[in-house]
Amino acid sequence: MTVDARPGGSRAAIRPVERPVPLRQSVYDALLELVVEGRLGPGETDLAHQLGVSRQPVREALHRLEAEGWVDLRPNQGAFVHVPTDQEVDELLDVRELLEVETARLAATAATADQLARLREICQRGQAAVQAGDTLWFVAVNSEFHAELAQVAGNAVLAELAGIVGRRVRWYYRLVAPLRGRESCAEHLQMVAALEAGDARGASEIARRHTERTRAAYHRPAR
Repeated sequence: MTVDARPGGSRAAIRPVERPVPLRQSVYDALLELVVEGRLGPGETDLAHQLGVSRQPVREALHRLEAEGWVDLRPNQGAFVHVPTDQEVDELLDVRELLEVETARLAATAATADQLARLREICQRGQAAVQAGDTLWFVAVNSEFHAELAQVAGNAVLAELAGIVGRRVRWYYRLVAPLRGRESCAEHLQMVAALEAGDARGASEIARRHTERTRAAYHRPAR
């Protein structure tokens, strides 16, 4: 067994052997998805049974989720999806807005015809989800649109940060999606039009308004 040498005598780095995702991480990921979708049940035993694992990795995952602010653990009752406070929502949307405005600006200068077609196809699925009254589907498609937009922007660090924030936004957004569905679809189409025109300033402003309207919907008393 040999190791390839680089010019000058240096040795090429050996890529580590890929390993399966640890059970505790798989359980954490599965429970987090249930939280985001609002489908997390309170009982450890039931969750363990549904996931086909023992209670220990479920318990560890729930404590991690509590530490990260996703769930509230109540003595003798179990785990409950955390209901974000108004301040938590505002702080998240402040960060979301910063990322989205910059993402839109960069995307307007980098979008290709294929990428624009992909964004329009996602918009069509978003409209179909709204027309079907399928909130979970629309929330997923909405998240997909913003993730794709981050890829179009062409900045890997920005896309990574947007992904981290986007997962928590998807959790919060589920609460206002029925109010925002049609408006969001229209705003997404406006965004695509701005990208097609190469209008960086216009795209940034659309992104800013898009986030602020979501904030207003969340704070709407009749929600």
